[in-house]
Amino acid sequence: MNKKLLGVIGGMGPAATIDFMRKVVDLTPATRDQEHIPMLVLSMPDLPDRSTFLLSGGPSPFPALLSRLHTLEKAGATCIVIICNTAHYWFPQLKKAASVEMLSMIDSVAQAASAARLSKVGLLATDATVSTRLYQTAMAQKEIECNPPPDSLQKATMNSIYTYKGGDPVKARHLMEEPYQYFLQQHVDAIILGCTEVPLIMAKEAAQDPAFFLDSNKILAQAVVRWFT
Repeated sequence: MNKKLLGVIGGMGPAATIDFMRKVVDLTPATRDQEHIPMLVLSMPDLPDRSTFLLSGGPSPFPALLSRLHTLEKAGATCIVIICNTAHYWFPQLKKAASVEMLSMIDSVAQAASAARLSKVGLLATDATVSTRLYQTAMAQKEIECNPPPDSLQKATMNSIYTYKGGDPVKARHLMEEPYQYFLQQHVDAIILGCTEVPLIMAKEAAQDPAFFLDSNKILAQAVVRWFT
C-alpha cells in the first residue's frame, strides 16, 4: 500500500490552488477513488503578499510559509509543494528546513523545457518573480534563453494577474492580450505561465495549443504524479 501523502501550501491564490488540485486529479491514472493521490491542502490566503515584500518591503511571508511547512509535516505529509511561483524565492530555505521531500515548481518547469529541447521562451509572471530572476536563472542552467516582456507590457501582465485575483477574469484576459501577442511576434518556442493565476487567465489558449505553453500548475502536477507512482 502506498503510504505517500502530499502536502500542499496553497491559498496564493485560492483559485490557483484549486486549479493545481484539479490537474493532479486529471493527470493521475486512477480507476477508483482509492487510487488517487491523498493530499493535505492548506489554502490559507492570509499569508503576506509575496511581491509586495520583495519589491517594496513590509511583512515577510517566510515565517508563515515555514509554519505551514511544519504544520503539514506534523500532519504526516511525505512530500510538500508550494502553489505560488513567487514564493519559490524562499524555496531553498524551506527545503533546508524541511524533514521531508519537496518538489520545486520552478525546477519542474525548467526540466520540462529542457526535455522539450526548447531554446527560447517567454515569461508571463509577477514583477517579483521577474525581478528575482527565478525562471531566468533556472532556464540559463539548462542553456535556455528566457525573457519577460518589456517594462510596459510587464506592467500589463502584473495588472492582469491582480485583476484576476480581484475577481474579473474577462478584464484579466484582455489585459494579458498585448504581452501574449508580443511573445508571438518574438517567435519564442514556448511561453512560461509563470504565475499560478496565469494558466487560468490563458486557459483557452493553453487548451488549444498545450505544447506552446509551459503551465506551471500542470507541470508541477505532473511531477507530483511521477513522485507518487
